[in-house]
Amino acid sequence: MNSPAPGTSQIWVDADACPAVIKDILFRAAERARVPVTLVANQWLRTPPSRYVRALQVQGGYDVADDAIAERAGPGDLVVTQDIPLAARVLERGAEAVNPRGERFTADNIAQRLSMRNFMEELRGAGVQTGGPAAFHARDRQAFANALDGWLAKRG
Repeated sequence: MNSPAPGTSQIWVDADACPAVIKDILFRAAERARVPVTLVANQWLRTPPSRYVRALQVQGGYDVADDAIAERAGPGDLVVTQDIPLAARVLERGAEAVNPRGERFTADNIAQRLSMRNFMEELRGAGVQTGGPAAFHARDRQAFANALDGWLAKRG
């Protein structure tokens, strides 16, 4: 797939930690809405044959995939990520961001989310067991699909 024309909105996916079920939703949406979807990861990813879906493999290393997304995402784009610092970076560039559970990152909530993330990281660094993320449920998948549909409707 060639790069989309300037000004064409697209979806960027922080694919290393994105659940397969969310990728499947994105693949179907790419075909249905004819929107470019680019999965960015530091490993090879299998993608369906589609003129709207591509994978971008980047070098391994800390934040390399995040940097690739942050450099490319812009106004009108949607970034799918669980990474709160990446979400903050793309929001600054005018893109929208949502996590695989359908929770939108916004200018109004990103500072609080960054603070909570940093606080939890400090606790873990001090040896406090903070537990992992909650299990991924059908309601999370549905919330993501709803958030994606809302973005596609605005775009269209």
